[in-house]
Amino acid sequence: MLNKINQLQDEIKALSASTMEQVEALRVKYLSKKGEVSALMADFRNVAADQKRQIGMAINELKELATNKINDLRKQLASADTSLDGLDLTRTPSPVKLGTRHPLSIVREEIIAIFRRLGFTIAEGPEIEDDWHVFSSLNFAADHPARDMQDTFFIQRNPDVLLRTHTSSVQSRVMETTEPPIRIICPGRVYRNEAISARAHCFFHQVEALYVDQNVSYADLRQTLLYFAREMFGPDTKIRLRPSYFPFTEPSAEMDISCNICGGKGCAFCKGTGWVEILGCGMVDPNVLEACGIDSKKYSGFALGMGVERITNLKYRVKDLRMFSENDVRFLDEFQPAH
Repeated sequence: MLNKINQLQDEIKALSASTMEQVEALRVKYLSKKGEVSALMADFRNVAADQKRQIGMAINELKELATNKINDLRKQLASADTSLDGLDLTRTPSPVKLGTRHPLSIVREEIIAIFRRLGFTIAEGPEIEDDWHVFSSLNFAADHPARDMQDTFFIQRNPDVLLRTHTSSVQSRVMETTEPPIRIICPGRVYRNEAISARAHCFFHQVEALYVDQNVSYADLRQTLLYFAREMFGPDTKIRLRPSYFPFTEPSAEMDISCNICGGKGCAFCKGTGWVEILGCGMVDPNVLEACGIDSKKYSGFALGMGVERITNLKYRVKDLRMFSENDVRFLDEFQPAH
């Protein structure tokens, strides 16, 4: 067997190859399960006991020699490969796949466009806010549940610094610094301390609107809401207002629209009622106007707010809110515009 090992050593030392395919063929010949080295290992069981140590060491050396030789041949061919000369590896691969806008961005811009046609302008504010602009200026009581840590994200346990829970904070900032008339729309991301599930998330997006001027009435609010609903969901959309409560508006209401899936006849989506809730609204509470430095005896106003995810669900029937923030390309591809 030593003669066979010595013969193979001489063969391996003299190996050469001009292509990667030839290198692979040599690897199969000497190192595969049915190769020359494996055959020697199979015959090792027949070696006399007093020769096993010597033969075993020789086989291991042969295997190491074959492995190193084949790796060297592979490296030589790789370093000699000039097929990539002149190729710019920093270029974007072709063809370039076109992206698409996120569904929340699509709906957000559609909402903004509708209110712009009514004369509203965009106002923005910080996401890290203080208690005054998020709660106190908006008539929240000192013991209101929204101020609790289980509902709101406070910064470093500081009760005066928090992640805004609604974009109403932008409204209070604008009212503090702007003389009426005020007609603004406030889109943005908000945060609430909620368990993440298919129906809830710790962050989401809102669009709120505010109109403050002399002689603004509830009828102005209702007509604005009706215009928005029909522009967003179709000219046959109906609305209804149900009494509700919000600290910053009085009177307050929840607005429903006729189900855009069944046309108000009743289905699983609207739970057989024919109506779907989409937003909250109301007349700005005089306490809020006064807190922001606006004379409530001279001016009145209305405010409304909606969740962008909620409107997007109504338009596209997305069943799991988590899909909006998981960046799954398969989900986003569903919103590719037709060409």
